[in-house]
Amino acid sequence: MAWVRIGSILLITYTLVAGILTPMVPSPQGAFEFPLIPGLEEKARNIFFHVPSAWTTVVAFLVALWYGGKYLRTRQIEDDLASEAAAGLGLMFCILATVTGALWAKFNWGSFWNWDPRQTSIFILLLIYGAYFALRSAVEVEETRARLSAVYAILAGLTVPFFIFVLPRLVGGLHPGAAGDPDGTGPVVSLQMTGPMFIVFFAGLIGFNLLFVWMFDLRVRASRLAYRRSLHEG
Repeated sequence: MAWVRIGSILLITYTLVAGILTPMVPSPQGAFEFPLIPGLEEKARNIFFHVPSAWTTVVAFLVALWYGGKYLRTRQIEDDLASEAAAGLGLMFCILATVTGALWAKFNWGSFWNWDPRQTSIFILLLIYGAYFALRSAVEVEETRARLSAVYAILAGLTVPFFIFVLPRLVGGLHPGAAGDPDGTGPVVSLQMTGPMFIVFFAGLIGFNLLFVWMFDLRVRASRLAYRRSLHEG
């Protein structure tokens, strides 16, 4: 796990520094410069943080689905705790993706919220997983709570690819990749990343995923300790 911690710290630090400080010029002249994209200019840097947040959201919710299914097979409480931990982290990254997306919308579309299909989809996911934790807090019997949560995590996880990848491409919208935008450039501006931008982008993508793995491991261990303590006290 040490390499996960070190990798996430190094990659996210690199993404923050390079993504914010690398100069943007009308046409790349140096070995490591970003193109100045008409209509976006400095705001294009948001892609290094918004997209990795959204992608990690998907990963976390699918991990919650996996452990939910595993619990139904094994009936081991550790799997329920892992599913809950992944869902909680997914909700956190979902909020982060929503906030960074709202900032993008404000600067490029004029307001923080436009009910664009992608904004609507991610809002629905927030409601779905908010209800997941409401369900857990409402059921006191441990086995019943774990079983219902597992079923809910599976059903909720199955909707994630649809809301993130499918629905926004079926309905026209402002966001790049919407229906009628087959090249993924969006109706507002063409976002074409150069080699240096790809390096920073994938560094952020990998770094955010490693951060999820690190935090997931910490949350699962903490949940196990809390569960064992509750058994001892009970």
